[in-house]
Amino acid sequence: MRSPLPRRLGLTAVLALLLALFGLAPSASADPAPATLTFAANAATAKPGGTVNLSMTITNNKTYDIWFVYQTIDPTWLTTQRPDLKYSFSGCSLATASGSTPCSGTGPSNLGGNYGATIPPGQSRTVTLTLQVAADSGCNGNIGFYSYFYAEFSDNTNVNGGPVYTPETRVLCA
Repeated sequence: MRSPLPRRLGLTAVLALLLALFGLAPSASADPAPATLTFAANAATAKPGGTVNLSMTITNNKTYDIWFVYQTIDPTWLTTQRPDLKYSFSGCSLATASGSTPCSGTGPSNLGGNYGATIPPGQSRTVTLTLQVAADSGCNGNIGFYSYFYAEFSDNTNVNGGPVYTPETRVLCA
């Protein structure tokens, strides 16, 4: 008695080929992360007494709303090794359709509340922190930060990511 296995495998191969030819086969491309966090800076250098704006953008790549975001921001290890570098966050704003609004707070943790969740699918929110370099800061060092985030979606799923690194700011003295 002949086995029906070769016939079934042949039929499956022909069907898969037809689906691939007509573009109906599932694609092998990777889906984007459900949410992404990116950073940008308006300057790569600052002088003591100057400021740099760090913009943080969270993007909802999912088909459900982001209901909640929690985010931390901490100095990188190399930044902590230079005690002569002095800096602080002196301001925070959320970009909205009607202009900028002040954040609910700044600091090393819980920046997520500043994004004004709910964030609909395909949209993003940008929060800008103002990094103030102290007038008596040391020179020729880099100030950098890293961040972790956690986001909850309206379909009761969540995602966490990080570390995400900010662009470094070089403190220059004339």
